[in-house]
Amino acid sequence: MPLFIAITAFVGIAMLVFVLADHYQERATVRASLRQLNQYEVANVRDRQLLESIGSRVGAPLLQGLVEVGRRFTPLGYVEKTKKKLTITGQGRPSDVDRFLAIRVCTIVAIPLGLILVFFGLHLHGKEGLAVALLLIVGLILGPDAVINRRMEERKLKIRRQLPDILDLLTISVEAGLGFEQALDRTVSNVPGYLSDEFVRMLGEVRAGASRADAMRAIDDRTDVPEVRSFVLAILQADTFGVSIGKILRAQADEMRVKRRQLAQERAQKAPVKMLIPMISCIFPALFVVILGPATIQLLHNFKHGIGHS
Repeated sequence: MPLFIAITAFVGIAMLVFVLADHYQERATVRASLRQLNQYEVANVRDRQLLESIGSRVGAPLLQGLVEVGRRFTPLGYVEKTKKKLTITGQGRPSDVDRFLAIRVCTIVAIPLGLILVFFGLHLHGKEGLAVALLLIVGLILGPDAVINRRMEERKLKIRRQLPDILDLLTISVEAGLGFEQALDRTVSNVPGYLSDEFVRMLGEVRAGASRADAMRAIDDRTDVPEVRSFVLAILQADTFGVSIGKILRAQADEMRVKRRQLAQERAQKAPVKMLIPMISCIFPALFVVILGPATIQLLHNFKHGIGHS
């Protein structure tokens, strides 16, 4: 009897797989035939859907559902803050925001699954299981935002380091007789980087019809770097009051060079303080064992030897 049930289940599963494979093969054949036809108007809705890939037919609705759930249950203002952070990282498109919200929903949903894996899959109990569970919960809740914040700070740091070099070349080009846009175009072509990409976008906006003031304020919003904000305000004031841009750029280049040196000195002074944590937790214990270990063993040996003689 069990053998008959097993054979029946095997035959049923095989027939189901055969039907699904045949249905998929039929769809693939129709899709391939329709793609081979040039200038072919697909009137049937089903055939039009078959022309799309399985990723667009399944992934897009799933992503849209996750985004709707994320927008519904996130705190007020979280989406705007996330969009601002993604813009600073250079990923401020609506699709990037939707993708991040979908990831946030997936990480929240993964919390109970992770707890089941910890307590029932890995069989961790007691303090060890509780510690792993807490670490998992904190990582899944704060992980995506921590990654965004880390990328944002790295991009800001690279922009701050690159700004003095761009200002030096820009000052030389303007003093050589080029206009501001021409000098900026030549400068960004010679100094690639995040800030150069922002200036390229600014030049494209100006050529598309936007004013220089609006385009430069947009750079300030997309970077959120104090040095860039200072540079933007100086250029806007030079345009407003008719001050020579060459003198403004020369002063800005000197100031940014000093700020970059101060930033390097600040990071160098923070290094000894940051080194205390690994030294205290990792190096000092091993050093104490090496230095005090033999002396402790010798003292114990002498103590036992003295007790034995007494």
